Amino acid sequence: MQGHPSKEDSVPVISLRRAPGAGESWDRPKAVVYLWAAAELLFVTNPWQLSSRLRTAVLRAFGAEIDEDVIFRPRTRVRFPWKLHVGRDCWIGEGVWLHNQDHIYIGHDVTLSQETFVTTGSHAHRQDMALLTRPVHIEAGAWVTTRCIVLGGSRIGRSALITPGTVVSGEVPANTIWGSHNAPAALGYRFESASQP
Repeated sequence: MQGHPSKEDSVPVISLRRAPGAGESWDRPKAVVYLWAAAELLFVTNPWQLSSRLRTAVLRAFGAEIDEDVIFRPRTRVRFPWKLHVGRDCWIGEGVWLHNQDHIYIGHDVTLSQETFVTTGSHAHRQDMALLTRPVHIEAGAWVTTRCIVLGGSRIGRSALITPGTVVSGEVPANTIWGSHNAPAALGYRFESASQP
């Protein structure tokens, strides 16, 4: 509906038609990216109780670095397996989405619980909406509980516990219970015996 010009009309709008594409994050030919999309749908994201070993084998075939005894539950999504690095004995829960336009590094014995979203990408929102990426590091023993969001550039410290529904942006110290009520903050220590004085 057209009306009289208002103060809001002077606020700029970035033309998405002219925005740079996100293809620069692919790091592989189009054919590989499209083949991966089909393999992901059939073997990784598939909601049936397919073997976790099969999921792991398909991810490795497309370049993921996955150590021994990692469990991938159904409905896992991985944007680019060649940018995924997972240590031994990890649990990746049902519906976890690893939107890794940059590298995601997951240490050993990490749990990512159901419906958690880890993303390495954002956009130059004040310029041209070009893709910006930063890697994510989740250190050994960390537990990212259900429906958390981990943003690009974040580092979750050793054995930290992220409470349900928390948005992580930046550094989470080792051994902390980290959650958001009003703003993300340390809520205590996960292991009191290892806490700093």
